[in-house]
Amino acid sequence: MPDAPRLDREAYSTRTKYEFQFGYSRAVRQGGMIRVAGTAGLGDDGQVVSDDVVDQMRRALEIVREAIEALGGRLEDVVMTRVFVSDVRSIDSVAVVHGEVFRDIRPASSIVKVEFIDPRILVEVEAEAVYAGTRKEKG
Repeated sequence: MPDAPRLDREAYSTRTKYEFQFGYSRAVRQGGMIRVAGTAGLGDDGQVVSDDVVDQMRRALEIVREAIEALGGRLEDVVMTRVFVSDVRSIDSVAVVHGEVFRDIRPASSIVKVEFIDPRILVEVEAEAVYAGTRKEKG
C-alpha cells in the first residue's frame, strides 16, 4: 500500500532562547491547522515586557496574532485558546484582555494555574486556528 501524501508544513520562529534550547517553533502550520506554542509576554530582547499581568497578556496575544498571520491565518480562525496563569487572582484581569481580542471570535478556551520556569512570567497563551489555506484579497 503506498504511503499517504504528507500535508505541507511550515514553522514560524520568534527566535527566543527557549525555542533554540528545547527545539521547538513558536507556531506550526500543517494543512489547515495552525498551533501556537505557549507564548509569554516577551519583548524583542527576550525579556518579560513588564511585571504587570495585563501588559504581559497583551504582548503575548500580539505575538500569537503575529505567528498566526505569518503562517497565513488570522485571529478570526482561532478555535481554541489555553491561558496559563501563575496567580489565580489575576484571572479577571487576564479575562478582560482575552475578551478585548476574542469577544466576537469566541474560541473554546481554558485557563489553568501553573508555575512557570521563569518566575517573572505571569501569564502564557497557547492557540489553535483552523483555516482553508487561501485568502482572497478584499477589494
